[in-house]
Amino acid sequence: MNLVTHWLRSALLLPILLAAATTSGAQEVAPTPPMGWNSWDSYGLTIDEADFKANTTELAKLHAYGWTYAVIDEGWYMGNPFGDKLQHRDYAVDAHGLLIPSSKRFPSSVDGQGFKPIADWVHLQGLKFGIHIVRGIPKQAVEANLSIAGSPFHAQDAADTADTCPWDDGDYGIRDNAAGQAYYDAMMALYARWGVDFLKVDCIANNPYRISEIRQIAAAIKKTGRPIVLSLSPGPTQPSHASEIRKYGQMWRISNDIWDGWTFAHDHPSDDFPSGVGNIFDRLLPWTGQAHDGRWPDADMLPFGMLAPHPGLGEPRHSRLTLDEERTQLTLLTIARSPLILGANLTKLDDATRALIINKDVIAIDQHSHDNHPIEHLPSGFEHVRVWVASGKAGERYLAVFNLDDKPASSNASWEQLGLASGKHAARELWSGHRLEASDRLAIGLPAHGCALYAVSPVR
Repeated sequence: MNLVTHWLRSALLLPILLAAATTSGAQEVAPTPPMGWNSWDSYGLTIDEADFKANTTELAKLHAYGWTYAVIDEGWYMGNPFGDKLQHRDYAVDAHGLLIPSSKRFPSSVDGQGFKPIADWVHLQGLKFGIHIVRGIPKQAVEANLSIAGSPFHAQDAADTADTCPWDDGDYGIRDNAAGQAYYDAMMALYARWGVDFLKVDCIANNPYRISEIRQIAAAIKKTGRPIVLSLSPGPTQPSHASEIRKYGQMWRISNDIWDGWTFAHDHPSDDFPSGVGNIFDRLLPWTGQAHDGRWPDADMLPFGMLAPHPGLGEPRHSRLTLDEERTQLTLLTIARSPLILGANLTKLDDATRALIINKDVIAIDQHSHDNHPIEHLPSGFEHVRVWVASGKAGERYLAVFNLDDKPASSNASWEQLGLASGKHAARELWSGHRLEASDRLAIGLPAHGCALYAVSPVR
């Protein structure tokens, strides 16, 4: 038996043994929608160790409210993230073609430490650590035909040189073969040694949809034995892939990148980058009923607060969303049970944004409600109004009412017309804390792009 044959037999047997060992009593990696912070909206490609630790220190102050994952987005391996071309960005790659943190920006990564010192530090804060990658293998690893760790293969055996990401020129795709699996196995083994808890993989969930690489990455994560959340991006993921993608990822994007606007003008109707808060409503509809059992359709990040010093899109700024629009986005993602990932520069968090993200009653709906769905048939006069409902413990119901119009709107309807049982109900608006007297109807006024969120209980 030659070396390659022996390796192939071992590689094929290992996932079978692991699956058999973990089928009984396995726990979901993300039993509730993940909550945390990601560097992209405020730092783009440019986050460094000092800024990451400063934001993570602030995130730790929010941990009591559920905010848990601190995620370094794209570019951590670039010595020069401001380079306009690939050859100017100075990728850091190890001897086996795996990306490693640039020691110019992450000084604790020297001497082969990678992200382990930072991950250890994050864990000491009581938080979990995540990183972003673009799927594939670095072009420079393929050009040098570097060996793949733990296997008889080399980079050129794994690389699909006919496949590159349409908007990132640093990598080739990975072939659906043993060498490709070996490369992802080596990558995930490295990340597990570092202590990674969350992996966002880009250019994989739509345009193109690379199910072979999704399967390879999920299998490689399982082999490590470490619980790592797999987040698949960008969207919109096609609903036709729902049953398939649920098998492999804990999160998958259901929209293109959401930025700080209600909507954005595009030259072509098919162009959805960037998308705004107002676009999320329709994107969520095909995914109704999919948010459960450790699998979470992901409506993208919350571009709140200060987006600076180097946001992933546009100039440094405070979010262009109004406070009403921020409240609407957070309410919609909550009632739909989407993951909640903050994009703000947490070192410059303003009081209004902080008040939004520490509302325990609202966060509890995202984390613990069920039977979440929009109401399809609303009464006349609700042309610009959207309604979602959900259920909580002990028969409590939740009702979210949204005004999508550019001007204020008022509505008056029975509880039954809004998707709840008929009869009298008492309600508490969870953003203001205002209590409504028991009534058989709800009368409400909403500002432009505003919302209200109620905990509703029937009165016997």
